Amino acid sequence: MSTKSFRELDLSEPVLRALAARSFHAPFTIQSLVLPDALAGLDVVAESPTGSGKTLAFALPIVERTEPGGARPAALVLVPTRELALQVAGELRSFAEARKLRVAAVYGGVPVAAQAKRAKAAEVLIATPGRLQDLLDRRLAALGGVRILVLDEADRMLDMGFRPQVDRILRLVPRNRQTMLFSATLGGSVSELVASYTDNPIRVEGRLPGHAGPGDVEHRFVPVTRETKLDVLVAELGAAADLTLVFVRTKRGADRLARALERRGIRVAALHGDMSQGARERALGRFETGAVTTLVATDVAARGLDLDRITHVVNYDPPADHEGYVHRVGRTGRAGRAGTGVTLVLPEQEAEVSRVAGRLGRHDEFRSAGMQVAASRLVYTSRNRKGRWGTANARRKV
Repeated sequence: MSTKSFRELDLSEPVLRALAARSFHAPFTIQSLVLPDALAGLDVVAESPTGSGKTLAFALPIVERTEPGGARPAALVLVPTRELALQVAGELRSFAEARKLRVAAVYGGVPVAAQAKRAKAAEVLIATPGRLQDLLDRRLAALGGVRILVLDEADRMLDMGFRPQVDRILRLVPRNRQTMLFSATLGGSVSELVASYTDNPIRVEGRLPGHAGPGDVEHRFVPVTRETKLDVLVAELGAAADLTLVFVRTKRGADRLARALERRGIRVAALHGDMSQGARERALGRFETGAVTTLVATDVAARGLDLDRITHVVNYDPPADHEGYVHRVGRTGRAGRAGTGVTLVLPEQEAEVSRVAGRLGRHDEFRSAGMQVAASRLVYTSRNRKGRWGTANARRKV
């Protein structure tokens, strides 16, 4: 049964006041499904599309179940990127302050010493695996007091090659803990994480009713040539209602495309992993305020980007697989707003993009653009997916 208000969840008065101050009165679907069990201290595994409100689904249990002045850290949130670490820390901090809890974020690209000092004083720690492993190796952090563990955007964390660090970190976290795992997809290697690090979790799987995820966004596939590709992109940018996020494969490609768009009179910034943290934050700030209306980014740099005003996502370079597509296009159509996902397809890319479209159930949109649907190389069924799960004490289909 869906929870109609946060007050029904028996949250503390300070947290309820903090929610009301931010005009949060009723939980989103993912929050309604996860919060009762998470607040009770149970392990939870949730398939959670981007923009579904999942951060609050683990932030509130952390704040309610962590005591100020206790172990430091008592709660650990692992995230794949610096941007997501900052976003989650900001979200958590607004509620943690209501219970006098301290929140710290540790991530690469900035000096270690200051981060380590803040981390030692915080009950709640948000961390990227690489920087946390660095602190642990230097004996600047310890995880023996962790009682709540969150793996946020677990699929992307694994896609980015963080499994070795995640394994090493989790071996240092007490086994007697609550674990919450959130991921846009739950198959493959994510299911291995679930089996290894959760204890009979409550599972929330499938499409979230009322959520405007990638399935509700308008999807278009546009055939282009190398000669017309930039012109088509400029036309798409001209049609966008507000902010547009453009994805490319490489860091060099991001800079090169941003310069080309600038020459066409587009207000644009680039975002990629070779930029300093300060430069990345400035680019994001300009994009968020609308000082630039187009952000050209690589997948890693754009992970965790959470802006309601993004009306268009353009795959200037198509994603490698359907999961990459879900993560990219999930940056638009958030919080019930409309969105458009556009993928530019060179002739030599048609077969692979066709397979991605097929995995997403988007063959009709692909055909309508005048391109040929390629034969699938992989049969992927719900039986295959469920077969990777093993047993569970409860499962919620939504």
